[in-house]
Amino acid sequence: MVASGLFLVAFLHHPKHTGTKFYGGLIGITALAGAGVSGWHIWLQNLPPEEVPSCGPGLDFIMGNFPLSEALAMVFSGSGECAEISWQFLGLSIPAWTLLAFIGMLWLVWLAIAASSKQHRRLF
Repeated sequence: MVASGLFLVAFLHHPKHTGTKFYGGLIGITALAGAGVSGWHIWLQNLPPEEVPSCGPGLDFIMGNFPLSEALAMVFSGSGECAEISWQFLGLSIPAWTLLAFIGMLWLVWLAIAASSKQHRRLF
């Protein structure tokens, strides 16, 4: 969500060379973070059933009763329901499609920065 919002802002702003690198860096960081979370979720989904972490309390309970740092650690450690594959398209789960989308975003960022650098060199 954040990476796509940054793409929209960059598109509307239509930055020059330095701005393209700035937006590219921000989008790249958020896309890498999203890819990391997607990869973690894919890893959880591919664990053998006996190694899947046990189910924990819901997010509302965790956020209301634990400090933020501890709550985030609990959320990202995963629980049993995170390993369930509830939907697939062409044999890939939602986290796998999301990972592909983040990889696509990184590729688009690379293309934009490369095109901007090429255009910048022509001006000088």
